[in-house]
Amino acid sequence: MSTHQRDTKLDHIRVDHVGGLPRPAWLRDIQARFDDGGVSAEELEAEQRRAVGAVIARQEELGLPIVTDGEFTRHNFQESFGGAVTGFDATPARYARRIETGQAQTPDGDAVPTVRAPSGMNEPGPAILHRRPVVERLRLTRNLILEEYQRATSLSATPVKVTLTGPDRISQRFAYESSRSVYRDMDEFLQDVVAIERQMIAEVVAAGCRYVQIDEPGYTAYVDGPSLETMRARGEDPDQNLARSIAADNALTHDFEGVTFGIHICRGGGGGRGGTWFHREGSYDAIAERLYSQLDFDRFLLEYDSDAAGGFDSLRYMPKGKSAVLGLVSNHGDVETTDYLKRRLEEASAYVSLEYAAVCPRCGFGGARDEQKVWQKFEILQEVAAEVWGA
Repeated sequence: MSTHQRDTKLDHIRVDHVGGLPRPAWLRDIQARFDDGGVSAEELEAEQRRAVGAVIARQEELGLPIVTDGEFTRHNFQESFGGAVTGFDATPARYARRIETGQAQTPDGDAVPTVRAPSGMNEPGPAILHRRPVVERLRLTRNLILEEYQRATSLSATPVKVTLTGPDRISQRFAYESSRSVYRDMDEFLQDVVAIERQMIAEVVAAGCRYVQIDEPGYTAYVDGPSLETMRARGEDPDQNLARSIAADNALTHDFEGVTFGIHICRGGGGGRGGTWFHREGSYDAIAERLYSQLDFDRFLLEYDSDAAGGFDSLRYMPKGKSAVLGLVSNHGDVETTDYLKRRLEEASAYVSLEYAAVCPRCGFGGARDEQKVWQKFEILQEVAAEVWGA
């Protein structure tokens, strides 16, 4: 049974997205210059505000029912937590300027084949982008999602969603074996993580936010062979890890009246149709029943843009009243057609009622190189929503 009462106005949002949007090249340059000490904090804030205002205006022009700030003020989506706390043995995140070359190619001009990209390595780096130990108990020093929400709402007349990296991903990026002088075990560590994230959520809800998305790409580790082998090699029980993470996520949503909670589960932004890398394999099938029935979330933003995600049959476990937000649109490659998306929705309807369905991209567009295609993809999503749901 749900322990929170959601905002019913958000129940029937038919077009969603996971937060990250194409960051303008000029903003990336300003952020890199700030990290190098060449731009003041005041100058950076002014330019970020200009960029956020523009990306919100673009979303509103398209008629999107919920908007985000594009995650424009973060170095990486995981900074929503890693950049908000102290305690990790970590180095500050830096924004590197990037050379735009289009799709990666071999010397012969062929597209680079999709490859597995390592992530969360035990090496120096920013908190939770890498697997890092702690040197002291975690402490919230800056509520980044509150800052993002306040900035975005001052620039938008449309409801704003915030995104926050969840406990499962944070636990997978915590070197507990090197941190026992601070936290005796993972349970004690996650107690602090949950307490901090609940404080962050409470503050953003008090500011007016009614849609909070928890990013949990780490859940796909529990269907991914190499990730499971890594857990077992450290002496962990993957089943216990999964149960602990579900409990921690549910603790985040408990007792927030009038708030809709979404959870995003994927295999990384570089995969899918047209992508060149991935960091997890396997379909949702093996964990779907536990996730959908046990997680106390209202909206499940899922990846379904390629064969790697498997079929729709695992959606049969989605309880009535929870929304399956189907990531049918790739964050790479050509723009999908309305016929293709409607055909995919028809296939999905054999397992989940379209009354409790919506559409979205598979992951964020923060790394997209063709901004025009991104907005065309959103236009197609809006057209499909109008044709299928009258939205």
